[in-house]
Amino acid sequence: MTNTIVALVKEIKSVDNLNIVKYDFNGTALSMMSLELSENVKVGAKVRLTTKPTYIAIAKEFSGDISYSNKLHVKILHVENGELLTSLKIQVNGTTLESIITRDSSDRMNLHVGDNVTALLKANELSIAEVLV
Repeated sequence: MTNTIVALVKEIKSVDNLNIVKYDFNGTALSMMSLELSENVKVGAKVRLTTKPTYIAIAKEFSGDISYSNKLHVKILHVENGELLTSLKIQVNGTTLESIITRDSSDRMNLHVGDNVTALLKANELSIAEVLV
């Protein structure tokens, strides 16, 4: 499963070749760090963002500060436990994403369908797949 998120570019900060891009994802703020940006990526543009399932960490009953830029409050739709890994289908703002974590972590956190958890994604693990408008 490819994780894609459609979001609106809200702000771009650049120093030399480093860019921090802030997005609005249906009312949820997201941040992305990038070394290169297409000239089509401008404030107001709609983009399709992507990330790998293994880049989405899961926290249960999370509180406090963390350096991860992107914290999404999600609901678990499906749990598929394998021998070593667990695939979670999670939903945020009407978008379904996949997170792949270790089976040990899934068991330790006692994850179940219907649980509300926090999905964590570092800014450098989000990228632009396509500029839509």
